[in-house]
Amino acid sequence: MRATLPTPAAAPTPAMQRQTASWSLPLWVAVPAAAVAGFLLDLASPPVGWWPLTFASVTVALLTLIGRSISGALLVGTVFGAVFYTTHLVWVGEFLGPVPWLALAGLEAVLFGVGAVPITLAYRWTARHRSRNGMQLAAVPLLVAGLWAAREVVMGTWPYSGFPWARLGMTQVGGPIAEVASWTGVTGLSFLIVAVCAAGVQWLRAGGIRFHKGLIPAGVVAVVLVIVPQFPTTSAGEFRVGWVQGNGPTGYFDDKTPGDVLAAQTAATRPLYGQPMDLLAWPEGGVDADPLNDPAAAETLDRVVRSTGAPLLMNAATTRGDQVFNTSLLWTADPGDRQRHDKVNPVPFGEYVPDRWFYELIVPELVGLIQREYTPGTNSPIVQVGDVGVGLAICFDVIYDTVIWDGASSGAEVFVFQTNNADFRGTDENLQQLAFARMRAIETGRAVVNVSTVGTSQVIAPDGTTLDSIGVDTADASITTVPLRTGLTPGVILGPWLTALIVLAAAGALTAAGFSHRFRWRADGSARPTDQGRHP
Repeated sequence: MRATLPTPAAAPTPAMQRQTASWSLPLWVAVPAAAVAGFLLDLASPPVGWWPLTFASVTVALLTLIGRSISGALLVGTVFGAVFYTTHLVWVGEFLGPVPWLALAGLEAVLFGVGAVPITLAYRWTARHRSRNGMQLAAVPLLVAGLWAAREVVMGTWPYSGFPWARLGMTQVGGPIAEVASWTGVTGLSFLIVAVCAAGVQWLRAGGIRFHKGLIPAGVVAVVLVIVPQFPTTSAGEFRVGWVQGNGPTGYFDDKTPGDVLAAQTAATRPLYGQPMDLLAWPEGGVDADPLNDPAAAETLDRVVRSTGAPLLMNAATTRGDQVFNTSLLWTADPGDRQRHDKVNPVPFGEYVPDRWFYELIVPELVGLIQREYTPGTNSPIVQVGDVGVGLAICFDVIYDTVIWDGASSGAEVFVFQTNNADFRGTDENLQQLAFARMRAIETGRAVVNVSTVGTSQVIAPDGTTLDSIGVDTADASITTVPLRTGLTPGVILGPWLTALIVLAAAGALTAAGFSHRFRWRADGSARPTDQGRHP
């Protein structure tokens, strides 16, 4: 009986080699194209906020990665990241100079470049499939989208708790597809954006206008994104929130004496005395003393609570034992009813210095400016005002999905985000952070009171629209009636699972593609198709 040997995989045909080569941009074209794509993504973000440019940016970025070598992908991806992050994060160096700005932008750019390599490998390892079959037109876009979204997740969690500040989904807050976040979360929205762009790229590779069927995957997804309404949450009444922007000297280098910030915040609150409200909200850093250990500060807060007749949600640095926390306190007339939440993700190199011994060797002067070492909080990001749950996020905690999801899942019917933007006066930072606040309202289906020390402060409806606002560098106060909502959106319920699924599925699919590529194209000793005509 004769054994039947497996038929060896066919060697790449000249047509396949020409197809690969024709869709591999020369490096001298790909590098400037990546730079342009990075700049377009910055324009898609606040303050400009031209959301359609996100799709143009991603499409160009993907085209620069097709047919690249690993080193070429690293270079092209890093160039994209360098242009985007240096322009998008220029506010980081407003008061501390260029070193922190360039260090953060440089780190993010390198991580972005490293994350470009798997996308290049995905295109290489799937190149054996014909350009017009289901693998190329449907599976490859999903794989590429998963890898891009996985990069966002990794960069948002590592190193030092990550920096999920710049995400594709967040650029859409002013566009027609922002409501999708209520179904998928922000990571899911990023995934769908890339899937549309990647499907368009595959359509172009398959012949463009000469091949209409390639439009189907991208077209269907694009139409669905536009027509999907926001997931409906349930009305649960109304809530009157007083909110105060004191415009005090809350910047790190502001000229001030102890008590000046509390005095400014109290003065700005006086016009609200005697007016009915359910809650009074002050911003992060609105109290420049620890009221748990400073009797004078505690007495001032007691007077404010008596004068307004409402509990005060304030924020200060508090000390417990030998630990320091960035704490939001619900200050009430009865000390036994007071509640607190400690910031979950203190800002590295802002509120604490990781591996201080190491960085003191590099930039001792800058590290020496950061004297406090804030401890991460472990309590839930919610306080109870009567029978109303108020979800919390302190400053940059608004960019971390889990903080928002935990608040909503714990029963928040409205959110109050407290922030201090004083160290970034005159920059785009407050507008970029405000975009996060608006997207969180859409994602959770809840109103948000975003109150800042120096602006901009806004009250945001559950659909992301603005109900009331106070401009920058203005001392002012207002009382706004906001809707309460109950019920969890799929974005909150499925967000953690969908995020994990995207990362694991992308990693698994890429690994499978790599094994398949190696087996099929080396089983008979023939060259791989993407080894032919591939640029650096």
